[in-house]
Amino acid sequence: MLFNYTNRFSIVTFAGSALIKLINMAKIVITNIDNKVISTNEKSNTVLKILHENFIDWMHACGGKGRCTTCKMIVIEGMENLGHLTVHEKRFMEMDALKENERLTCQCILEKGVVTIKVPETSKLPHIQYSD
Repeated sequence: MLFNYTNRFSIVTFAGSALIKLINMAKIVITNIDNKVISTNEKSNTVLKILHENFIDWMHACGGKGRCTTCKMIVIEGMENLGHLTVHEKRFMEMDALKENERLTCQCILEKGVVTIKVPETSKLPHIQYSD
């Protein structure tokens, strides 16, 4: 069985399993980078890795090891689609360095669905044009 998928650039025909993969893709929407949408089938990668694989520069001073909070993101919607808080995130929350609506991109995993995020003012990079 074949299905057609249309976006404003192309029409793509999918058969069986390819359609299931398209439907089951997790998505990240970055509101202050022109509502950029990133789709992924990778359910075991961190948000930071997904961002970098899609050529989105994101601050991460400690190299993505959970030792700082420069990679944090503000979660607007879809917190339930992210994995459980890690030890590092819990520690930063206890220190009031991470708010309830924030997660570390280097630590959290996008497990399913859509998560809508925003780059915090303190983590904005000078070479990126932000739309807020």
